Amino acid sequence: PLLDRIDLQVEVPRVPMEDLMQARGTRDEDSATVRARVVAAREHAYARAGRPNAELAAREIERDCALDPPERALLARAVDKLGLSARAYHRILRVARSIADLDGGAACVGREHLAEALQFRGLAA
Repeated sequence: PLLDRIDLQVEVPRVPMEDLMQARGTRDEDSATVRARVVAAREHAYARAGRPNAELAAREIERDCALDPPERALLARAVDKLGLSARAYHRILRVARSIADLDGGAACVGREHLAEALQFRGLAA
């Protein structure tokens, strides 16, 4: 299926005009902070595997994610419940690994990283 090939599937609701016209509030992170996090995440990926997570083969992403039993069970339930393909399974792992890298380069992909990656599969469900 086509949606299997799209890693991040996000529904963006329409913003009412009155919200658009109001003065902008403060953001949690400014662009420079986000950029620094992305640069650091890429450095984690290159230090670990010599290339970005998106370019890792299935075997490499399995190695670099090394899920603990609770996380493995969560992913197995999601794959079963959502009827995900092997391609989707590995894409979820890649996204979870990238989220962990954005989270300071966590050595292990945690439940929160995996749960966030699964949320990005929302439109395929």
